Parts: sequence; C-alpha cells; structure tokens
Amino acid sequence: MTEPVRIAMWSGPRNISTALMRSFGSRTDTAVVDEPLYAHYLKATGADHPGRDEVIAHHETDWRSVVEYLTGPVPGDKRVFYQKHMAHHLLPGMERAWIGGLTNCFLIRDPAEVITSFVKVVADPTPEDLGLPQQWELFEAERERTGRTPPVIDSRDVLSEPAAMLALLCERVGVAFDVEMLRWEAGPRETDGVWGPHWYASVYRSTGFEPYRAKEEPVPERLRGVHERCRAIYDRMAEHRLRVQG
Repeated sequence: MTEPVRIAMWSGPRNISTALMRSFGSRTDTAVVDEPLYAHYLKATGADHPGRDEVIAHHETDWRSVVEYLTGPVPGDKRVFYQKHMAHHLLPGMERAWIGGLTNCFLIRDPAEVITSFVKVVADPTPEDLGLPQQWELFEAERERTGRTPPVIDSRDVLSEPAAMLALLCERVGVAFDVEMLRWEAGPRETDGVWGPHWYASVYRSTGFEPYRAKEEPVPERLRGVHERCRAIYDRMAEHRLRVQG
C-alpha cells in the first residue's frame, strides 16, 4: 500500500486558507485538519485572539501530541491528508524534523490586503503575527532540504483561475485534480476549529471560490513599516509562485 500524501499548506492569516481547506475537503480521498498548532500557539504566546480560552480548552495544546497526529494514521484511512497551517504557529524551540515528512506548500497574499483585513480583529500586528518571516524561513529550509523549489501559490491567482491553479498544485504534490474541489456546501464543518465563528463568516456563506476583487483600502499609516517588511518577503516568494501558462 502506498504512503499517504500529507500536504502541509503553510499560510498566514486572512488569506484564502480556509476556502482552500474547503476545496481539498470536497475530495472523497482527502482528510483535512484545521490549524492544529493554534491552541499551542495561543497558550505559549498568550496572544489575545478572539475565543482564546475556548480554543485552548477544546484543542490540543501540546505540540508534540499534535505532531504525532499529523504524522500518524490518516483519519478515515484516506489517501491524502491536507493540513492547513499558519506559519507563525510554528514557534521557536519546537523540533522541526517532522516537517520533512510532509509535502510542504506555501500560500501567499498581497500583504496590504492581509493587513487591512487582519487589523479588524488584531489592531497592531507585527510582521511575525502575519507569518511572512516564518513562511520565508520555512520556504528556504525546505528548498535547502530537498534541492527543489517547493510549490508557492498566490491567493489572487487561485481566485482568478481556480481550476487551472488547483490543477497545477495537484500536479506538483502528486495527486490527481478533482473537479469537486471547485465547489462545496455552505456552512461550518466538524473539522473546523472552534474559532470558526470568529473568523470564518465569509467561508460559511461560500459555495466555491469567489472571483478576485481588488481592495482599495489603504494600509494604516502606523503599520507602514510592517507593510514594507512584509512586502519585501512577499515579493521574494511571489517570484517562485506557480503560474498558468499561455
């Protein structure tokens, strides 16, 4: 029996990461897990996020136990295990050898769009809160470990051409594209974290990828430095993003 494909999608907040999890969750051969390191992150950092106490109470806070789950038997004996991760949940001091057993991918988004969305929940984020420095660190480590450039996808590209971009991603991670990835039922899922009501309102209403719409909202002046640092990292990663040919 062939080994399952464990896809780790490393993202930052206020991306299309939950919609992408919905997409993979629409496959009959795929199990999904929603930000499995979030409770550990909240407990270890003391970050004041919506629903913090509930998240810590209902989800595993020991990262070692989480890693055992992520690298152990796939739920439902599925062939694909899609793991939605926030890069900033991978804290310093956590052992990382286990990451080498995953098929690591990266989801990026224009930092201006991330910041103007995230500040509605967390007023003064740092670059580390947005996950870009951690994404770049993981990307570089994975490239050095494998000798290959890991898959990078941009949320704008996925929203603009979902079928073509998902097909490219599936090819890179070694699974067949399934047209069912383009649509899903509205509403919450049992696989969603208990934080869903605080963050997932638009995804709960969705039944597929919404067309890309440019945001005109400016980044707050107080966060100009945060934006500049994140933009520099985003630009470096975007050079490696998957692109539809033609």
